[in-house]
Amino acid sequence: MYVADSRANAGSTTASTTGTPARVSAVVAPTVFALGAVSLITDVSSEMVTAVLPLYLVTGLGLSPLGFGLLDGIYNGFSALVRLAGGHLADRGGGRHKWVAGVGYAVSAACKPLLLLAHTLTPIGLILAADRTGKGLRTAPRDALISLSSTPENRGRAFGVHRAMDTAGALLGPLVAFLILRATVDGYDAVFTVSFCVAVIGVLVLVLFVPGSSSTAAPRTEKAVHQKAVGEKAVRPTLRAAFALLARRDLRRITVCALLLGLATVSDSFVYLLLQRRLGVPDRWFALLPLGTAAAFLLLAVPLGRLADRVGRWRVFLAGHGALLTAYTLLLTSWHGTALPYAVLLLHGGFYAATDGVLMAAASDSVPEELRSSGLALVQTGQAAARFVCSLGFGAAWTLWGDRTALIASAVALAVCAVFALTLRPGRSVLEPVS
Repeated sequence: MYVADSRANAGSTTASTTGTPARVSAVVAPTVFALGAVSLITDVSSEMVTAVLPLYLVTGLGLSPLGFGLLDGIYNGFSALVRLAGGHLADRGGGRHKWVAGVGYAVSAACKPLLLLAHTLTPIGLILAADRTGKGLRTAPRDALISLSSTPENRGRAFGVHRAMDTAGALLGPLVAFLILRATVDGYDAVFTVSFCVAVIGVLVLVLFVPGSSSTAAPRTEKAVHQKAVGEKAVRPTLRAAFALLARRDLRRITVCALLLGLATVSDSFVYLLLQRRLGVPDRWFALLPLGTAAAFLLLAVPLGRLADRVGRWRVFLAGHGALLTAYTLLLTSWHGTALPYAVLLLHGGFYAATDGVLMAAASDSVPEELRSSGLALVQTGQAAARFVCSLGFGAAWTLWGDRTALIASAVALAVCAVFALTLRPGRSVLEPVS
């Protein structure tokens, strides 16, 4: 089946003679759908925890915004320390993308029941750090599998399909957490237990249904075929070679821009806490706020991925940050209308739809196949580290000066970084649609 799909991607006439299913598979490889299913299930698990974690920590355990900012920074940024390791291990093995990703999924799953035992800052921080270690190990190999199973012409769409499936899980996770909280007495413990069971199912789906990278790679480009014909050696996947990728202008500029913009990207949890304070949302309804972001992400991921393939990925990426800046502005206004949460969450989800997969598709264009996982990990590391710093800074600013002042500072920083990213833009291969 995968050979047939590769031939379709390469431009064979199979699609024209077998009807719609063949045309669909020619656009998005089965590997993308299999990985999407894994991410969907895993996100149900992780978003169940994410949806209740801010309230659990701030209201249940009484953490200050600064303490929560520290934990939130660990939860969202600790993976930066291991993403390069995960990417390097996957590339060095030649066909280990699936198994390195599997270890990452398994580590994150094992952390869920440990939350039942932790009730103070230090053990919770250690558990969240371990959970993010798993995420750091799996993210680059998973995205490399998506990239290698796609062609440059449809890579944005492939990432959009995966992110849409991933976000379907993010949409279901908070809903499941909400229902559990309403139906049980020890709601938080029940959420953590069910989350663990769902995460185990995700690992099993990965092991059983996702093929190894060697069988998913997209057809070789004409350049790769020529290199093989003339005996030119492929790049050896070493850490030195991975860092040497930053000598490529496009990848270096993408990495720098992702890092700078990440420094002004307030974490999701803080956005939801700000909305709750602005609107006086009762605690029992708090877990439903992420549904708005997830719904917008789900609806827009594929259309914006296709748009990025057509008009240029960098344009869509920067437009996504414009949507985030608009969301910050709405939170700072005096408007308290009933449409405010819908508008903010729509813009928030649109931001992710225009940036998450699109950034990986843009970076893939500047990385050779032999170092695809390592190259994507470089970009992800810069972005994750920047968001870690932002969470710490925003939590500290909220504690010292209040939430409004902290958000004003973030909005100004995002506007400045966006203007800089607009000037420090990658080359034509990223700016323009793939032909």
